[in-house]
Amino acid sequence: MSTRDDDSKALLQGTLDLLVLKALSAQPLHGLGVSNRINQITNGTFDVKPGSLFPALHRMEEAGWLKAEWGESENKRRAKFYSLTKAGRRQLEHETQDWQRIALAMSAALRAT
Repeated sequence: MSTRDDDSKALLQGTLDLLVLKALSAQPLHGLGVSNRINQITNGTFDVKPGSLFPALHRMEEAGWLKAEWGESENKRRAKFYSLTKAGRRQLEHETQDWQRIALAMSAALRAT
């Protein structure tokens, strides 16, 4: 995963799971679709490369957060489509709450004088 500002990369390493879960919350997507959706929902801030994305998808599938089925992509190629499981939806909710708490704390810290 790369960001516009690679200096922020270390801090943002833990965001990939949340971004993948959020990208898949509306509909099943294949790998490239997940990457494109993350780029879209972050207004181009995150560009997830296959070397980061596919190991994360596999790990999340092993954790029971995602299920995968083979299907046909828009360009008629065979592709694996990922969707959230019930456990994945719970994980999305949990991670969303954690990140909202972190964002509020960081905002407060930045406003402090």
